[in-house]
Amino acid sequence: MLASLLMDISLAWMGAAIGAGLSAIGAGIGIGRIGGSAMESMARQPEAADRIQVQMLVIAALIEVIALFGSVIALLVSLKTG
Repeated sequence: MLASLLMDISLAWMGAAIGAGLSAIGAGIGIGRIGGSAMESMARQPEAADRIQVQMLVIAALIEVIALFGSVIALLVSLKTG
């Protein structure tokens, strides 16, 4: 009985770690694509670089919030199981 409970808790923590890791990987990919696209846009239209940079920073911040939200949800799910 105790071994089964410990196995369930350890699987929950492993699932939370995988979920948080996938959330961080997704955020890294998203920010990388946004940064690359913004640099390309600024190279094509240097006069709009200020507007593009501000929009890029806002979107990057939103992606970071989504990654943090994914990590918190993964942690909450693992704590709910235990």
